[in-house]
Amino acid sequence: MSQRTRQILTSGVLLAWALFLWWAERNLDAYYVRVLNTAAIYVVAAVSYTLINGIAGQFSLGPNGFMALGGYVVALLILPLAQKEMGWILEPLAWPFNTFSLPPHLFPLAVLAGGIVAVAGGFVVGFPSLRLRGDYLAIATFGFGEIIFVLANNLIGLTNGAMGIKGIPNYATLWWTWGWAIFTIWVVRNLAQSSFGRAMKAIREDEVAAAAMGINVFRLKLLALVVSAFFGGVAGGLLAALISTVSPTIFTFTMTFNLLVIIVLGGLGSTTGAAVTAVLFTVLQELLRIVETPIRIGPLQLPGVSGMRMVIFSVLLVALMLFYRRGLFGRSEFSWEWVLGKFRQRGMASASDQSGNLEA
Repeated sequence: MSQRTRQILTSGVLLAWALFLWWAERNLDAYYVRVLNTAAIYVVAAVSYTLINGIAGQFSLGPNGFMALGGYVVALLILPLAQKEMGWILEPLAWPFNTFSLPPHLFPLAVLAGGIVAVAGGFVVGFPSLRLRGDYLAIATFGFGEIIFVLANNLIGLTNGAMGIKGIPNYATLWWTWGWAIFTIWVVRNLAQSSFGRAMKAIREDEVAAAAMGINVFRLKLLALVVSAFFGGVAGGLLAALISTVSPTIFTFTMTFNLLVIIVLGGLGSTTGAAVTAVLFTVLQELLRIVETPIRIGPLQLPGVSGMRMVIFSVLLVALMLFYRRGLFGRSEFSWEWVLGKFRQRGMASASDQSGNLEA
């Protein structure tokens, strides 16, 4: 298949998706629109997370910290001044955030700022820890997430402490969330297919051998971490704008656990798997709310169990690791050749069935 044919097919799919989003904004219930927005934010977070964990092979446990940084930055930049004056009760909001509020058309600038601050956090945690090997990055990034949680509770002049920031304008439309989701997939996939991506995969397979071949292991691991941190910050900013609030309890380690489930179920190292599983995870989260609410079956009253959804996801993860260790997609990626090959196989199977019927 020629490159031009691939571009035409991809452009057609993107146009069809844009038309669907246009229709969804005008016709779907607000609840379904919110689910679509949440799915897109999970796509951004999961695809960026698979860059460091799956493609570069470095075990990071800090996406919740990067998302928290992005969420708070976006909240502080776009929260109206009147809301800032009323919201900070224990301490006044710190300068310069108490002097301005970005208008709606500068929302993309606020999201970019959230991503850049998350990149700074990625440098802070990655520069010392990525010079070491093994599980040091996991320990350092986990600690980073916990430090952000503690700071969010105690820097009341910035974060409003445990009370959080409420009344954030909901600027996270389907166009912004899915635009960022598609851009994230494009960036991570192209990075994975570039010479940098191939070097990251070599580090994943054997770090010592990669260094012996002349690959700058530290620089590439740091690149993977800061790119992942940037899009993590973007996802956190979009989430804060979508749910109109941000607090320390939103960005706990549970968020990292959710993303870890997504990328493992989808297949470590597959951006396609991370994107598809992120959407499935969001839908299942909504469908499984029923197990956390009381249910009446005839005369029998079954109480809902808080947190049961995560128990179900954990069981799914264990089952997948036992019977399908590479995840749903393994390390495979979507390609038009694979799609057309499936159609050809189906056509050949139906043709052979027809010829068999004729012979009979």
